Amino acid sequence: MNEQLDILLVEDNQDDMDLALHALRRENLANSIHVARDGEEALDFLFCRGPFAERSFEYPPKLVLLDLKLPKVDGMEVLRELKADPRTRSIPVVMMTSSREERDLVNSYNLGANSYIQKPVDFDQFRETVKSVGLYWLVINQPSPANGQKR
Repeated sequence: MNEQLDILLVEDNQDDMDLALHALRRENLANSIHVARDGEEALDFLFCRGPFAERSFEYPPKLVLLDLKLPKVDGMEVLRELKADPRTRSIPVVMMTSSREERDLVNSYNLGANSYIQKPVDFDQFRETVKSVGLYWLVINQPSPANGQKR
């Protein structure tokens, strides 16, 4: 699998996943989206191991949309491992969560999150939020030339 991946969406809630995918595809913001349904799958995907051992580090996602509350491995641990490794450190990570806890916000930024967004309860608002996030990170933002590479 040697293709450029635009987004890794890490989400276990089917409704939120469907809405996010719909918003991103409707706006043609992402050509390629991979969905991981838990933190363990996300880490395996990012670090090219287990069922994703055929993947190459040469093609990191341009953006990770990461839920906080995930089965197996939670979003904080995924963020911690992602930002601790020089091969994945520069990949932008947007935390998308329903958590209203200030400690989750603080911990996310302390661990290197690039953005923290509380999921709106309203479907239309959620779709608009995902569209705005995708537009900013995939179209407007200038990514690091070292994205996914050692510095």
